[in-house]
Amino acid sequence: MQKSLSLISASMLGLLISTTTFAADKVVATVNGKNITQETYEHYLKMRTGGKTQGVNREMVIQELVNRELLRQDAIKLKVDKDPDVKFLIEQQEIELLIKAGLQKSVGSKPISEKELKKEYEEKIANANVHEYKAAHILLKTEAEAKAVISQLDSGAVFADIAKAKSIDTGTKENGGDLGWFNPGQMVPAFSQAVAEMKPGTYSKAPVQSQYGWHVIKLEDTRKLTPPSFEDMKQKLQGAMQGEKVREHLMELQKKAKIDIKK
Repeated sequence: MQKSLSLISASMLGLLISTTTFAADKVVATVNGKNITQETYEHYLKMRTGGKTQGVNREMVIQELVNRELLRQDAIKLKVDKDPDVKFLIEQQEIELLIKAGLQKSVGSKPISEKELKKEYEEKIANANVHEYKAAHILLKTEAEAKAVISQLDSGAVFADIAKAKSIDTGTKENGGDLGWFNPGQMVPAFSQAVAEMKPGTYSKAPVQSQYGWHVIKLEDTRKLTPPSFEDMKQKLQGAMQGEKVREHLMELQKKAKIDIKK
């Protein structure tokens, strides 16, 4: 009895394998002698819909595959595949796909946990400058001109009046150099650093240099901002941490590789 059951199981298994193979090899369409199989259909459907099969019109998808094959054959007939630029693009697309799949298998095999994300969020918030500043500035071409302006302010001159008369920043001079509210990341580093060290109601006692010229800055006010929530930051943090993992992986590959860059 046990032996007959084993024989039945083996035969059923063989039938299952042969049926699966048959289903995969089943031809769903032929275009000028080129077969489009069920396996091709299923792979294409997965790529096209992300694995969702509900509501899919099978005939329409097969027609798409037929149309694609017609266009592919026409391109081969036109010898597009021999064009150097096209060949290069095909090679690059293959590289992109391999890189994506390879990273998914190496780096993506260990997804970033919720705990890791929350730890990163807490560190970011703890180290963040959550202040905004309201300031005005007078932009000048030379350090000497900026020092002269500071001397005028020391003598009681009105900041807005000097800005209107002397600032080379055409976007703010008519408003007395007013920059409105901004966070440090919106300004060049030298400007942001100078503002962060000032007290409201004061102006810079030394000119501040940037790639735009020499600034004399007046800090009018500061305010504390509520940092974004974990949920608001989660996606951005995940992308940044994933990017860091990729960089670390690449550095490990570089260490193990023999690289010779010709000069």
